[in-house]
Amino acid sequence: MIFVTEYEKIVEKINQVDPIQYGKTRNFIDGAVTYLSPYISRGVISTRQVFDAVIAAGHKPYAIEKFIQELAWRDYWQQIWIVEKSGIDTDLKHAQPLAIKQGMPTNMLSHNTGIVAIDNGIETLYNTGYLHNHVRMYIASIACNVARYRWQTPAQWMYYYLLDADWASNALSWQWVCGANSHKLYYANQENINKYCGTSQQNTFLDIPYDAFEHLEIPAVLDAAAMPEFITPLPQNSAPALNANLPVLIYNFYNLDPNWRSDTPANRILLLEPSVFKKYPVSKNSIDFIIALATQNIPGIKIMVAEFADLQAIAQGEIYYKEHPLNNYSGHEDARTWMTNVKGEFPSFFAFWKKCRKELF
Repeated sequence: MIFVTEYEKIVEKINQVDPIQYGKTRNFIDGAVTYLSPYISRGVISTRQVFDAVIAAGHKPYAIEKFIQELAWRDYWQQIWIVEKSGIDTDLKHAQPLAIKQGMPTNMLSHNTGIVAIDNGIETLYNTGYLHNHVRMYIASIACNVARYRWQTPAQWMYYYLLDADWASNALSWQWVCGANSHKLYYANQENINKYCGTSQQNTFLDIPYDAFEHLEIPAVLDAAAMPEFITPLPQNSAPALNANLPVLIYNFYNLDPNWRSDTPANRILLLEPSVFKKYPVSKNSIDFIIALATQNIPGIKIMVAEFADLQAIAQGEIYYKEHPLNNYSGHEDARTWMTNVKGEFPSFFAFWKKCRKELF
């Protein structure tokens, strides 16, 4: 799986989406998934843009509700992040019920769990930055509910490699699986994995009925723990020369929208703040991906590896940026493009979705 970085080709991918087939097959690893998540997460396109495209293609909202719901999930996680801020870095609703270990399974890091679909998925993640959503849930369940590790380290590991790395979606989904952001634990047995991943394995530690999970001992293959270190390989560069007569537009890991103020003459800066990437590190593949997205689609953009204060010290014009929970900027904030006008934190996704649905349908 190679993700294109040219904006025109990304738009072509939007226009190729089949939301009907997506709703029917999205849980299968060979289903009609869209592969749009890296572009949504990086702010190249928006959930509203995708929604408008499928409606313009003639689809009625009631006929593609599952597809629209999945777009809404992205906005839902982001709304929680806006409200809770760094609170999503810890157990949001409950202490993680089964956690007794720190780090993550060594054999998960080396894609050697013995579960073929899981090991293949992890290898694909390392090679491409992609991981099917169902496989993400399987991995989280194995790490947290079977091997009984705290969710933070394996969640950080997955975020590190994902090209669609979205800390809200990632952290809160892991907590949903492990019971820190939900009222029950998510499990998948070997039969379920075989069904959705096209495998036929038997006699694994997951080849058990669901009622056996409650008394399952930690499998030996998952017992050895590792504490991986995650470091972001930021490029080396000096402060760019700025035109003092023009405003400064800040782009970052979560905002690479080529259409944002595209008609405004400006200094366009891809700001990579070391402090942000120290707290939420990402891989070289992710850094290469965002640099390609920026340089290929945003004319004249310059890369600056520095803190906002460093940019502020050399900027003489007005500073503009798009809203995001990680921003610690001052200047003029532009609103993001959300799929709906529904804002704030809700007790559940379906409470959020109920209001979204009234607006969209």
